[in-house]
Amino acid sequence: MNAVADRLRPLTGHRLFWPVLVLVVMLLANAVNRPGFLAIEVKNGHLYGSLVDILRLSAPLMLVALGMTLVIATGGIDLSVGSLCAIAGAIACLHISTAPDQNSPSTVLTAVALAFGAALVLGAWNGVLVAVIGIQPIIATLILMVAGRGLAQLITEGQIITINSGPYRAIGLGHFLTLPLAIFTALAAALLIAALTRRTALGLIIESVGGNAEASRLAGIRSGRVTFLVYVVSAACAAIAGFMMTANVSSADGNAAGLWVELDAILAVVIGGTSLAGGRFSLGGTVLGALIIQTLTTSVYALNISPQTALLFKAVVVIAVCLIQSPAFRARFRRRRGAPTPGPAAARREKEQVPA
Repeated sequence: MNAVADRLRPLTGHRLFWPVLVLVVMLLANAVNRPGFLAIEVKNGHLYGSLVDILRLSAPLMLVALGMTLVIATGGIDLSVGSLCAIAGAIACLHISTAPDQNSPSTVLTAVALAFGAALVLGAWNGVLVAVIGIQPIIATLILMVAGRGLAQLITEGQIITINSGPYRAIGLGHFLTLPLAIFTALAAALLIAALTRRTALGLIIESVGGNAEASRLAGIRSGRVTFLVYVVSAACAAIAGFMMTANVSSADGNAAGLWVELDAILAVVIGGTSLAGGRFSLGGTVLGALIIQTLTTSVYALNISPQTALLFKAVVVIAVCLIQSPAFRARFRRRRGAPTPGPAAARREKEQVPA
């Protein structure tokens, strides 16, 4: 028995093992509860099914969580991403609603460019507050979280802006190669960020800034520029997510768009194995965390759990996932059972395994 445990320990010690296991268990539980959950069918040349819906609906959260991962890796936090989603969606929908031809590709491109540029400016604002002025990240982004929601309400004049634009709707509901376009957008963003952080020195620089900013500065790394950059990237990811959210419903609601998405993004990052203290990060874990959050949301709806208790149920499951994947918790659990604990070297390897 101990020999089997020793053979499985390298696998169970991998940071992605527990998120993958939890996701598989949740999918199987849904399949048992709903026999047709895993079924995928083709209609009008497009794939449909619960699994496809989970991938499509998780795309905005995945984008926000990827940007959040880089911010957290530097030891910061970005609470303004939900407001940035609302602002980007509001600007884009406002421009489209005032255009003579809402279905014109040039109108949609202009709207997206204006909203994306505004989001980059606001992300740069966060970066300046944190990296240049030295305000604590939670305070700096909390300012934009509150003011940004008011700005979104100001753009929409407190109303829901409804549009009828096919090209813009395609951002959230369009299809490419039989699958929703949103899936490919999120995948492209994940691959681009992975290429920039894992195929260049940028990833190591971000981790060094998060691990010890002062030591990084003494080593010649301009930590302020790195910190500024990650907040701009986070805002860019939030803007694209905002386009998806508003495109899904063909309208912009400054009060509801992106509401509390920052909390789900932080949970996805933590579930994926990235420490809130900064340092080493896992983009693959973040993607899995976003899928777990969306699968959990889908499960809550499928089980007909009342809205009053849905958030509590969600919190309990997230806590359980975080405890399961915690090396310290598993080591304590093994000691209580009387099972042999890994040696110092094995424990250190288990703790340091943070894949891309």
